[in-house]
Amino acid sequence: MFKGLYTALITPFNKAQIDEEAFVRLVEFQIAAGVDGLVVCGTTGESAVMTAAEYEQVVRLCIKTAGGRVPVIVGTGGNNTRKVIENTQFAKAVGADAALIVTPYYNKPTQQGLFEHYSAVHDATDLPIILYNVPGRTGVSLNVDTIARLSALPRIAGIKDATPDIMRPLKIRAAVRKRDFSVLSGEDASIVAFLAHGGDGCVSVTANIAPALCAGVHKAWREKNWAELERLRDLLWPLHEVMFIETNPSPVKYAASLLGYGDGTLRLPLCEPSEASKERIGDALRSVKITG
Repeated sequence: MFKGLYTALITPFNKAQIDEEAFVRLVEFQIAAGVDGLVVCGTTGESAVMTAAEYEQVVRLCIKTAGGRVPVIVGTGGNNTRKVIENTQFAKAVGADAALIVTPYYNKPTQQGLFEHYSAVHDATDLPIILYNVPGRTGVSLNVDTIARLSALPRIAGIKDATPDIMRPLKIRAAVRKRDFSVLSGEDASIVAFLAHGGDGCVSVTANIAPALCAGVHKAWREKNWAELERLRDLLWPLHEVMFIETNPSPVKYAASLLGYGDGTLRLPLCEPSEASKERIGDALRSVKITG
């Protein structure tokens, strides 16, 4: 079962090219800070603008650097089922622990289409699959009934749910019969409420720059240290907020560049944050005593 803090890794660039040295340091930074796992080549990792060779390069590098110390979940999703199968087979072959598969974007499949998409990937591959629901980006949402249907498949291991509905973990728990089905948040700012409503953890953007603080939230939850949980929740709130003042991963890549992980560049159609946003990001880093 996947529980706790999983960092949705950025892919550091140097002049819009992959910065392998910075990526390796970022992975080591995360593991040393106590994260429970890593997610590579997801939305935050800019997989949508990578070539096939670059995608394989980053996935291999992450798995090699992690070296089995923490689980590595690979983003293998897309809007072409055959390509998702190929990506998932590749992830399995190079040692991934699970695949994170986003709902197909742009195509806008029905709930039956979503069920058949995930079922086809499941049946053609041999890797635990974490469903990824992010309707704000994809234009389609997995209904709770569809999640429950998919959870009956043996290798559907959980869901990352990035919606503003804080009742979702409760609804999913009530519908899914699989006891070891992981329910992970995709929203940093509401993680405490998500855990309280039956969630198991978070795939975090903010953890790229504050992994120890984010890991501390989950540690405090496990230990029932409510005072520490409240302290970290309130301390991290301004940082969570600025990570999404512009389209992810623009703000977090700029923040990471201030810490020495890449130069903050992105690939079009995304671009660097405005100067006003950069100032707010720097202020938020300083508010939690992170150099910026």
